[in-house]
Amino acid sequence: MTIHHLNCATMCPVGGRLLLGSGGPLIGRLTAHCLLVEGADGLVLVDTGFGTADVADPRRLGRSFLRTVRPRLRPAATAVHRIRALGHDPRDVRDIVLTHLDPDHAGGIGDFPHARVHVLADELRAVEALATRGERDRYRPVQWAHGPRWVKHRPDAATESWYGFRAIPAPWRGGPDLLLVPLPGHTRGHCGVAVREADRWLLHCGDAYFSQTDVDPAAPRRPPGLTAFQRMMAFDNGARLQNRERLRELRRAHHDEVRLICAHDPADFPRPPAPHPGRP
Repeated sequence: MTIHHLNCATMCPVGGRLLLGSGGPLIGRLTAHCLLVEGADGLVLVDTGFGTADVADPRRLGRSFLRTVRPRLRPAATAVHRIRALGHDPRDVRDIVLTHLDPDHAGGIGDFPHARVHVLADELRAVEALATRGERDRYRPVQWAHGPRWVKHRPDAATESWYGFRAIPAPWRGGPDLLLVPLPGHTRGHCGVAVREADRWLLHCGDAYFSQTDVDPAAPRRPPGLTAFQRMMAFDNGARLQNRERLRELRRAHHDEVRLICAHDPADFPRPPAPHPGRP
């Protein structure tokens, strides 16, 4: 498989490096790190960032979200435009796998109405019931008002053992090289997505953590406001912390075999190759 890293949103919340560890001293910078997985049978998109409809009408995202996250909404940053820029036809995206359904992860599903949208069943139940005030505030049903082709995956179907985690093999073209890894806590049905790349794995952890400082013992000290922010956003903070510790241990024990990334840390994007000496 070939994996393309796409930033499908830039968000600039007030707080800067003290809150998030990235950006300037006053204004932070977050990404919406999505993956386009190119295999022999077509394309799989992992998360979508914001969609073209969100860019055209930011009110879809809600006042509170816009005021807090301060997204920079540009058509060229949406997944559908990023995929075209790579030379692919967006209609070749047959499957979308979502870590969860927050608006900066699921906003683009309407740009791929033909695609199957894979989520954990607990996450889909949460957006259907909107049982708590927090869930009513965080989810934006307008983003799936078009009627996506949902494919629900039950966490109890996670029968595969993957580095000590339960995992659900992709039931479509991904096969054993793409797995859904339940990581609840940030939301009810939050999951990671593991993709095999050459001789190692890439685990997209979604919002199971927000910064490399959460999982890398060699990283700088965690920004002061980040712990409070993640606790505030978590549906089940105890489960979130438990999974964060498991991810720390995964990174410690299997750093050469598994690369961890999260959705919002700009440092997780692959660095462009250095210019050749002597070339402009």
